[in-house]
Amino acid sequence: MTTRRAVLKGIMASGLLARASWADAGAPKYLSAGRRPNGSYAVYGLSAHGSIQFEIPLPGRGHAAAAHPTAPMAVGFARRPGQFALVLDCLMGSVRQWLAAPKDRHFYGHGAFSADGSLLFTTENDFENAEGRIGVWDVFNGFRRIAEFSSGGVGPHDIRLMPDGAALVVANGGIETHPDSGRAKLNIPTMEPNLSYVSLSGDLRETEALPKELRKNSLRHLAVNSAGHVAIGAQWQGDPKKDVPLVFTHKMGGALHAIEASMNAQSGFEGYVGSVVFDATGQAIAATSPRGDRFAIYDLADGSHKAFQTPDVCGVAASEQGVVASTGQGVFLAAKTSGAQELSSAPVQWDNHLIRL
Repeated sequence: MTTRRAVLKGIMASGLLARASWADAGAPKYLSAGRRPNGSYAVYGLSAHGSIQFEIPLPGRGHAAAAHPTAPMAVGFARRPGQFALVLDCLMGSVRQWLAAPKDRHFYGHGAFSADGSLLFTTENDFENAEGRIGVWDVFNGFRRIAEFSSGGVGPHDIRLMPDGAALVVANGGIETHPDSGRAKLNIPTMEPNLSYVSLSGDLRETEALPKELRKNSLRHLAVNSAGHVAIGAQWQGDPKKDVPLVFTHKMGGALHAIEASMNAQSGFEGYVGSVVFDATGQAIAATSPRGDRFAIYDLADGSHKAFQTPDVCGVAASEQGVVASTGQGVFLAAKTSGAQELSSAPVQWDNHLIRL
C-alpha cells in the first residue's frame, strides 16, 4: 500500500510543493520556535489548541518564522544577530535548504513573503555601515537572492506586508549593533527609531518617527489589520522609572498614535513588549511582556484594557475567539477581555513569537 510519506516524497520529487497546501501538512494553525528539554532547538507546527503537529530541528535558537501564503513551507530565522535562515518543508518535516546572510550582514529574526509567495523579504543589518537593509529572495528559483534595498532606518527588526500587497512596513528599532559586540547596543544616546513603508521594489513611501522625548523607545514588533492599521510594540531603552507608552498604532498618511492605556501597564511590562497582534476582529490589540510576566488586550473601540499575569509569556497570535499566547514554560492559552484559559502545555520552552497560518 502506498504510504502518505511516499506520496509526499513524490510531490517533492515532481516539484509540486507550490501546488500543495497547508492542509496537506496537517492543517496546523500556528508556527513557533522552541527549546527542547535536552537544550536543542526546533520549529513546531501547532494546532488551534497548541498541540504539536510537527517538529523540525534547528541548529540554534530560533526567533520568528515567515509562513508561505499558500504552500506548506516556511522560513525560520535565527535570533539576532543570526547568520542563518532555513527553508522548512512542513510536509516532510525537514529542511529544504539554508539561506546565508551576505558578507557584512546578519538577519534580525523576521521576514515576510509577497502576497503571491514569489518573493521573500528579510530584515538585515549592514553592520559595517550601520544601515538597515531589506534582502529580496526569489522563492521559486531556489530562494536566489536577487536584490536588496534600504529599510529606511537603523536596526530593522519586524517586517509585514501591507493588505494591498504593494508595500512593506518595517519597524526600524534605531539601535546600532555589531556581531563583534554580541547583542550590545552601541548608540543608545543617539538612537532614532522609526516606522517605514517601502514598495516591493524598495522605494521609500513614508517614514514616521517618534517625538524627541520618546526617541529611546525602540520600535520592534508589528501587526497589521485588514484596514491597513499597524500596531507597534516598543522596548524602552531610557530611564526605567519613566512612564512611557509601549504600544502605538499608525495608518499611512497619519501620525503615530500612542495607546495611552499602555502606560498603565508600564510598571508591569518593565519597559518591554515582546510581541504584538490584532485580534481576529482587528479592533483589539494584544501585547506581551516576558520580562513583566504579563500581557494585555487593548480595546480600540472604547479605550479599555485588560491585563493578565502569565509567567514568561511572549508569543501571541489571533484566534477565532480572541487571541492565543505561548510561554517559556510550555503553556499555550487563549484570552479575550473577559478572561484567559490554559489550553495545553508541552515540554517545550516556547520562544518569542507565535505565527498564525
